[in-house]
Amino acid sequence: MAERNITPIRGPLKIGTIIVIIVVVAVLVLLGTSFFVVDQSERGVLLTFGEYTKIAEPGLHFKLPFGIQQNFNVPTEVIQSEQFGFRTEKAGIVTTYDTRSYPEESTMLTGDLNIVDVEWIIQYRIKDPMAWLFNVDDRYKTIRDISQSIINMLVGDTTILDILGASRTAIEERGRVLMNETLKGYGLGIDIIAIKLQNIVPPAGVQSAFEDVNKAQQDMNRLINEGKEAYNKEIPKARGEADGMVQIAKGYATERVNRANGDVARFKAVYDEYRKAPDVTRDRLYYEMMEEIFSNETGVELIDSTLSNFIPFKTIGNPTGGKQ
Repeated sequence: MAERNITPIRGPLKIGTIIVIIVVVAVLVLLGTSFFVVDQSERGVLLTFGEYTKIAEPGLHFKLPFGIQQNFNVPTEVIQSEQFGFRTEKAGIVTTYDTRSYPEESTMLTGDLNIVDVEWIIQYRIKDPMAWLFNVDDRYKTIRDISQSIINMLVGDTTILDILGASRTAIEERGRVLMNETLKGYGLGIDIIAIKLQNIVPPAGVQSAFEDVNKAQQDMNRLINEGKEAYNKEIPKARGEADGMVQIAKGYATERVNRANGDVARFKAVYDEYRKAPDVTRDRLYYEMMEEIFSNETGVELIDSTLSNFIPFKTIGNPTGGKQ
């Protein structure tokens, strides 16, 4: 039987390989724990031995390796939301919702002692990443509990008809303000941007009656809007016509006043001439009056008052129809 040549593993080569592997691993760990990236929608919170150091802006940053410094990226530029009374399974072009109901969240008592199911959404954004990370232990539960408490309070102060109709917007805005005030007291570091009431469903036994009431309110609002539209169309037109008539009346009044002033000036002028030569002025006025009286007459002859003879004083008109 032939003998096999077996080359023994040399000790120095094995130790060198292990050292190289250790060095490579150490370098990889060093590099992996020395840099971190903050996205454009985030802010990074850097801790040194668990103590806050600074806020890191978007970009590539260096930190001390091997866990000496830690970073936590917080999505400060992202609008986040919480749903109450329903859940969205898949959002997209066609949104699908969970078929389960959540009465422990949505069932409430109104101000007029009716039971109503209210579904709503809150939208918020983190404005203080350090407060968000360290001030409250269970952040999401705190947000949900405060939101449920405030919406329950507002619904409990409102009648069911107002909740179904005119007070929806008021509840949303008042809820947003109260939630921000409460969360500011907790130091959670977020800002509630909006509260949107979704489905508001009356009790099942009287749902059809409430739908009729809601339809009647919509019809009432539609008729009111149509009335306002007609009012806005006709009233300005009537006001314009009234202003036009007032301007015409003012113009007529000005014309009459000016004419009266002219007549007065003319009378004064005539009177001044009359005082200078009464007989001449009297005769001239008489002639002018007679001309005015018979200006549209033809074939008229004037005679004296005693009718003793015809006086060719003035002949108004001529054979050709003209005037003298």
